[in-house]
Amino acid sequence: MNSPARPLTSLWMTCVILIHCLVAIPGCIGDTHDPTRQAERDRMVNDQIIPRGIKDQAVLAAMRRIPRHRFVPAFYSAFAYYDNPLPIGHGQTISQPFVVALMSDALALQGAKKVLEIGTGSGYQAAVLAEIVPHVFTIEIVEPLATEAARTLAELGYRNIHIRVGDGYQGWPEEAPFDAIIVTASSEHVPQPLLDQLAVGGRLILPVGKAFQELQELVLYRRTTDGYERTRLSLVRFVPLIRKDQSSQPGER
Repeated sequence: MNSPARPLTSLWMTCVILIHCLVAIPGCIGDTHDPTRQAERDRMVNDQIIPRGIKDQAVLAAMRRIPRHRFVPAFYSAFAYYDNPLPIGHGQTISQPFVVALMSDALALQGAKKVLEIGTGSGYQAAVLAEIVPHVFTIEIVEPLATEAARTLAELGYRNIHIRVGDGYQGWPEEAPFDAIIVTASSEHVPQPLLDQLAVGGRLILPVGKAFQELQELVLYRRTTDGYERTRLSLVRFVPLIRKDQSSQPGER
């Protein structure tokens, strides 16, 4: 993976983006004459995502269509299509576009009917999933983020996304089984409740590694009739999955 996801402080991240945009990439601040910002989304997909091996046409189409700038605070809106995480408040960030594309692509969502996301965050990843599958269930432990994500998704017309405030480690058992499960923060082990809620043939993707270590492994599990197949995809950098008694810790979404 060329650019692993990483939790950054708001000040450091802002400085990096400003310097890179103003010095290295003239014009990256955005097409202010185009309120839809479609040209920026097309550049994001064409320059940041396709050249790095993402081939799922449904994922690419979703990321061309969804206005990512609607999922970030106004202060960072100009940088919405830059390939970096951005702060969304409450110590959380929205993942960089390539990471969203990579994880969505790995789930192989063609034919999937029901997907579970652990870590709603801004709601952007849920929107990408909702463009591809009929039903998306997403859990966020930080209530203000869940409220804001629900508002944004409703304003954009999404009716197939169901949001719950709670501890994602336990999954959503009453809606199981799921054809795919995506976790947007690292865990030292794969939560057994999530494995149990995966349908046969379904896929689970998450970063696995010790808390705050330099890198974790992005791992894909596929449930079979005999158990689970495990595939290592890449090295990434995520902060730990927040549990109910750790809701003040920062995380990347």
